Amino acid sequence: MPANFHSDPETLLRKRRVRTVSSSATQPASESTIPAPTAPIAMAKTLHDYSTPAVANVPTGPAVNMGNGSFKIRTGLISMVQASQFCGLPSEDANAHLQNFLEWCDTVVIKDVAQNSIRLRLFPFSLTGKAKQWFYQNKEAVDTWEKCSAAFLAKFFPMSRTSALRGKISNFQQSSLESIPEAWERLQEYIRACPHH
Repeated sequence: MPANFHSDPETLLRKRRVRTVSSSATQPASESTIPAPTAPIAMAKTLHDYSTPAVANVPTGPAVNMGNGSFKIRTGLISMVQASQFCGLPSEDANAHLQNFLEWCDTVVIKDVAQNSIRLRLFPFSLTGKAKQWFYQNKEAVDTWEKCSAAFLAKFFPMSRTSALRGKISNFQQSSLESIPEAWERLQEYIRACPHH
């Protein structure tokens, strides 16, 4: 601790003020008084500045390679993507979300812009909640569409889910009250739910 450290600076300032006031009351007017010590020079940032959120700290998506120039995505496409957002809940299907997202992205063609750049730019708009937080926390790891889609499936379609679906596919049996077409449809649902079986 520095030599001039005081555990209670408020008491110290009160004592100095009392001494200054009492000494100026007893001194004759002809004598000059010594001014009270001034407050330390203000720092560049106050405590309030450090505790207030700043725009620089707001997470944004990864930098997207836009080819030869910038491109603009129409608000209609963004609204369409946002209409079916993925939250990251266990009941949601990451494969189905990715399939729908890729269908929307395939409707857009921008001259001199790679399709993967459009996908990477649009993808954060298709996420919300826990999934969007995950995306922004891992923006360095998802700087290309291939990395982004692989990381997304690895996070939100875990191996345990894959194993469970593979078990249902490999141990599939028709139930006694189920017709052959109904059983076939149920098997196809399992396969659609786990296309990488």
